[in-house]
Amino acid sequence: MAKQSGKRSFFRAPQVSVEKSATQCIEMTDLGLCEIPAQFLLKDGRTRNPESQIARLATQFIHDNRGILHDFGVSVEIRYDGQKISLLFSSTNCIGAAPLLSPTSGRVDYGLIIKPRFDWSGLGPMLSSMGWKIVPTPLRLPLVPGTERKIPPWVLSSITLYRIQLMLDQLNRNFSFIEADLSAPKGSVNWNQYATRRLPTLRLLNIPCKYPSLQDNDDLKSGIHHTLKLIMASLQSQRTAGIFVLQLVELCQYLISRVNSVLPKQPTSISMQRWNTIPIRTEAFREGLRAIEWTIEERGLAGLSNLQGLPWIMPMEHFFEAWIETVAGDIVRNIGGQVKAGRKRETITPISWDPPFTGSQKYLLPDVIIERENDIIILDAKYKQHWEEINFHTWSRVEEVIREQHREDLLQILAYSTLSDKRNITSCLVYPCQETTWRSMISRNRIFHKASLYAGNRKINLLLTAVPMTTDKTEAIKFLSEALRN
Repeated sequence: MAKQSGKRSFFRAPQVSVEKSATQCIEMTDLGLCEIPAQFLLKDGRTRNPESQIARLATQFIHDNRGILHDFGVSVEIRYDGQKISLLFSSTNCIGAAPLLSPTSGRVDYGLIIKPRFDWSGLGPMLSSMGWKIVPTPLRLPLVPGTERKIPPWVLSSITLYRIQLMLDQLNRNFSFIEADLSAPKGSVNWNQYATRRLPTLRLLNIPCKYPSLQDNDDLKSGIHHTLKLIMASLQSQRTAGIFVLQLVELCQYLISRVNSVLPKQPTSISMQRWNTIPIRTEAFREGLRAIEWTIEERGLAGLSNLQGLPWIMPMEHFFEAWIETVAGDIVRNIGGQVKAGRKRETITPISWDPPFTGSQKYLLPDVIIERENDIIILDAKYKQHWEEINFHTWSRVEEVIREQHREDLLQILAYSTLSDKRNITSCLVYPCQETTWRSMISRNRIFHKASLYAGNRKINLLLTAVPMTTDKTEAIKFLSEALRN
């Protein structure tokens, strides 16, 4: 069964109207709505029939940006209430920053920022707590205008640091020739110099040699050193954001220690062009070069620009899956077992179709599997808002589409339960929730919804639960460990 992503028909955040002065950058949250008066699209206010012109511009705006909006999972509708025309933006589960074209100029005059509905202050510590298993992905798109102070600088700094780390890990080394006086001949010896300059001064063991040596690319390392210094300067100004920034500072200091053998030097355009044209064997090397370019060209990375920023995207379903993987690592310390992660493709099971081209689904991929001697636990992370709806309303009041999607989740986790032949199988659907929701569930003793069924001699335990989107996961680990231990 296919992996289900967040749907726009889930619980909605309150609609937000953005004033005209703020329309250069449209802000909203994931799985949310944002309604904006379309007046901002009209550059000339002296139009005889403004509503008609605004409607045409709104249609053109949606058409011109349909590709990037689709990639971010955002849909846009035109609304008319009898007085004004507005654009209703509806997001799914991606966060990020995207450039938007103007229907009048054809240029990137607008930006779209989708923030996590659990807030930046919670996202940073969680990324740090999970060991930065996932970081935002930069996009090869024009810069996003109007993003100053709307996205924490550490978000983009993390992209650069981890790309540079991978680049240093795979940095190609090349042969260069070294000239030095050695005590024994090596490579090519300059005997004329030895006879005329060394022997007359009785330096018999100073033999001038020239030999090839496998050396790191000092020119490139100088550029990396310069880039890391810029990032460090920005991170130092962000220390008050939380301990996770200090961890980024530590990573930056570690990377600087790896290139301390050379002096920092800003790469020239000629150097960047040369590095980009040499045969590059790894994607990590290419991405590292882009990170250097973004930083030295002040494209909003590391907080270096106040006007423009780099476009990027991060699916929150991937973030939540990595978070549940982190939670599972803590659980096994209490109950034992071995964790396998779908993020690393450790849980993949191919589906064999006959003939092969007839199957639309090629494999099953549970998010996390905990294997123990006598049983198996399957955790499937669902970055949806089912849980709040189900807990605060009776089942009959939950809208039909949510109930249908919930059934799909159940069928998917039950399909995963067929992957093991162990007699005891626990399949667990895990949803995110706010801290207040978590406290409410504890007070009402509704942290888990449990069921069980039998398939031959196998018993399948089914659990529905939620974890709070906060780094203080001690209570959640305790409750989950107790429920999964049996």
